[in-house]
Amino acid sequence: MDRPELPLPQLHAFLVLAEELHFGHAADRLGIAQPPLSQQIRRLESKVGHALFSRAPGRIELTPAGRELLPAARRALAELEGGLAAARAAGSGRAGRIRLGFAASLALTILPVLLNTYRERFPGVRIEIHEMTTAPQLAALHDRRIDVGLLREPPDDEPGLGFATVLSEPFVAVLPAGHPLAAGRTVQIAQLAGSPFVLLPRAHGPRLHDRIVGMCEAAGFTPEIAQHAVEWQTVCALVEAGLGVSLAPASIRRIRLKGVAFRRVAPAGVRTSVAAAWRADDANPLVARLVETVDQGAP
Repeated sequence: MDRPELPLPQLHAFLVLAEELHFGHAADRLGIAQPPLSQQIRRLESKVGHALFSRAPGRIELTPAGRELLPAARRALAELEGGLAAARAAGSGRAGRIRLGFAASLALTILPVLLNTYRERFPGVRIEIHEMTTAPQLAALHDRRIDVGLLREPPDDEPGLGFATVLSEPFVAVLPAGHPLAAGRTVQIAQLAGSPFVLLPRAHGPRLHDRIVGMCEAAGFTPEIAQHAVEWQTVCALVEAGLGVSLAPASIRRIRLKGVAFRRVAPAGVRTSVAAAWRADDANPLVARLVETVDQGAP
């Protein structure tokens, strides 16, 4: 047989009466008349199956059953109040959990500033971060495994997703420190013809890969890709090891390796962008707050 549920208004009435031990005072606290209060207590006693108060002229006291119920009633109402507060905070975007995907190179640039700004504004929000390149971020957004992505070279049109640009930056040449071209301050892209390249696999960032290849083709050659690496840190390490050269977003200059030189490139008109991405139909206020932080130019 199912146990009878104890309605919260009846528990609240019981708790107030247990504290006041006076029907008139308890009714005043509850903002109701004494007859409705008496009815609430009688209904609760009917569900419990025992009297909760002993009544005598001018005096009421808790019965053993009432004394046993009192701490449980206090816990139940306290947990409800805590739950309501948490629900209000989550509903307003001031608490909860948000899952953020990010390109690894952004950990050295905009990611720390964005996270610090967001945490200062919304300290009750727990942020889970997941390192992944552009294509996996797009898939994770569609599959609802992340809520917001920070990715390079967003697609022009991705059904179901919204985008907001975070930054735009030029490219640099990534060279072994002993490479002849490292002696100058600027590298003509055409001078990289004939050098093996280290690049991210196209599957992990199609638009960024194609933009780099397009820069080389505009300079009159198709790059010979000798090695792929999923992260820019690894690209730089392979360049340092002498496996090739690369073209990369300028912000990777924050990766400090003694055997790697970063040089401006010419022509310098091509730029790469970073964007925040989210599901267009996502009603989670935490997402809106994070996108708002990006729009306000925190990075």
